[in-house]
Amino acid sequence: MPSGRIFLTSCVDRLALGQRHESRTHGDRMIERDHLAEVRNVAARLHTNVAQVIVGNDAVIDLLLVALLSDGHVLLEDVPGTGKTMIAKTFARSLDCQFARIQFTADLLPSDIIGINIFNQQTSQFEVRPGPVVTQLLLADEINRAGPRTQAALLEAMEERQVTIEHQCIPLPHPFLVLATQNPVELAGTFPLPEAQLDRFLMRITLGYPGEEDEHTMLSRFRDATPHEVRKMQDAIRTVHMESIVEDYLVRLVRATRVHPAIELGASPRATLALYRTSQARAALDGRSYVLPDDIKQLAPAVLTHRLVLPTQMTLRGREAQEILAEIIETVPTPVEEPSV
Repeated sequence: MPSGRIFLTSCVDRLALGQRHESRTHGDRMIERDHLAEVRNVAARLHTNVAQVIVGNDAVIDLLLVALLSDGHVLLEDVPGTGKTMIAKTFARSLDCQFARIQFTADLLPSDIIGINIFNQQTSQFEVRPGPVVTQLLLADEINRAGPRTQAALLEAMEERQVTIEHQCIPLPHPFLVLATQNPVELAGTFPLPEAQLDRFLMRITLGYPGEEDEHTMLSRFRDATPHEVRKMQDAIRTVHMESIVEDYLVRLVRATRVHPAIELGASPRATLALYRTSQARAALDGRSYVLPDDIKQLAPAVLTHRLVLPTQMTLRGREAQEILAEIIETVPTPVEEPSV
């Protein structure tokens, strides 16, 4: 793809609120253009590779790539057998990343996740043996089947990118991405995730059933991007510009969830940052160096819905958080700016 496509100059694109960077030097723009072009090229390779498994569901792949570039975690919510484990394995192999899977059950202990301090009889000393969380891509399968204490073992890893074993802090490798799954239809034997833990997930994504042809697509996968490339891509999306009026729109959209009468607990400041980062990633995947209001609208359901807490009476009336969020998106005015010619 020609890198010149990253910085469009037509009036239509200036209307898209991202083309005025008078304070930047020509060299800075060239560097950003090259970095963002690389982001799109590598992301396109990853999309093609993962699409060998998630055939016909490009929207899910795009959301997973946005989460990867935003350095955030994903909650995959759907019925068993829809390919959630295969998605995680495909991402790990495509990125040449370390991969670990934890099957959450009622008897799973925190030490089974973060690790344990054991006594070595040969050296007569205690030594730390890290758990499966010390990896780059972690599949937390059926996370809501474990008790609250075990669920909480992931909180430090997800937020601070480290685990603590017997007062010893172990940093996690980079990139570190948690793909957690939960089944929304089976309630027996499950422990709902608390709001504080839901808030640590950048997105919640529903996969849906694959088509018949998709279920036959189990082709061999190859390594397509190294962890070093992923880190460079994550750094590059930070250069994606967000115009001040678009930033104001993002903040007003999140703050509207905190004052809506049908919402008991609105989106947190962490959600504001999450929506900002994912919007930058979405723009970079489209080959743009600027964020559009449509980027924010497109990602708001995946980023904000699982962070909203509704009163019990609203749930009984059948009102869903996604429906209420759609109302908020409709009522918050979208910014419009005249093109500068």
